[in-house]
Amino acid sequence: MQSLWDLPDFDDHEAVHFVTDRDSGLKAIIAMHSTALGPAAGGTRFWHYPDPNQAVADVLRLSRGMSYKNAMAGLKLGGGKAVILAGPDRAKTPEMLAAFGKAVDRLGGNYVTAEDVGISVADIVAIAQQTKFVSGLPVAEGSVGGDPGPHTSYGVYLGVRAAAKRGLGKDSLAGLHIAIQGAGSVASGVARLAAKDGARISIADIDQARVQKVADEVGGTVVFADEIMTLEADILSPNALGAILDEQSIAALRVPVVAGGANNQLARKEDGDRIHTRGILYAPDYVINAGGIINVATEYLKDGDKDEVRRRIEKIPGRLEEIWAESAATGRNPAAVADAMAQRLIGRG
Repeated sequence: MQSLWDLPDFDDHEAVHFVTDRDSGLKAIIAMHSTALGPAAGGTRFWHYPDPNQAVADVLRLSRGMSYKNAMAGLKLGGGKAVILAGPDRAKTPEMLAAFGKAVDRLGGNYVTAEDVGISVADIVAIAQQTKFVSGLPVAEGSVGGDPGPHTSYGVYLGVRAAAKRGLGKDSLAGLHIAIQGAGSVASGVARLAAKDGARISIADIDQARVQKVADEVGGTVVFADEIMTLEADILSPNALGAILDEQSIAALRVPVVAGGANNQLARKEDGDRIHTRGILYAPDYVINAGGIINVATEYLKDGDKDEVRRRIEKIPGRLEEIWAESAATGRNPAAVADAMAQRLIGRG
């Protein structure tokens, strides 16, 4: 039997907690990759994993990504993540959320949680009844905090614009064809902002009603979910789940630029070389999608107002430019360049 330390996604994580609550049926994993810069921060994902080993791999990769994301965003936070293993029926109960909140509280502030896939603001409110180590709570209009989705969308949009300038020589998204994978909070926000700039939008999601609504709103075209990755376009923007860029999918890409907000887009480290070898400009996901955690961190650390949040998010294009410039100078792929930068920041370089 393979041990946790020998798993390919284990990266000297400081702690991995397996949580079970028999009364509520809760099964969860909380992973803390690094606390070098501050408490391990990252949202909680509620997801059905057909194989529990997939949940372990997911939480290990996501928590490492949060270490890198928080470091590259200049935040005084380490990296962590949690997954709640949903049953096939995706049933989520108040008792389950309460048990999870108590589990977070037992860690004494070493892990700070917030929203992620499958967890709503209302869920975070419920979790906050059991622990103070949460962020992303509802706030008054104009205040820092709340739903991180719009802030993530804004950062991704700025990153897409930067990628268009770097990879296509375009100062605007006007007239560009952007293929968007996903129609959730982040994807829909990116679609609206890009369409406002005059971009032509093709969009796909497994939820047909949701994707049609977004397409109608932005004047876009709905594409089948299994076709979006091979669509001929100027930019592919993945904004759904991760591990979508592997040997087969990279070979089938018909775009010169990939820039989107999904976490862990590269299935394996070597896929960074594959996409680079094809001459496709790639925006490292944890750099471009940092807007949400910037907002959440500013709320939790109480070190800025909404204008400061916006200023911090607007530094994302500059960080991407720094990565792409080093990539061009050294020949290393952008994902590897970003990883090396982040590792140095958390003292692992």
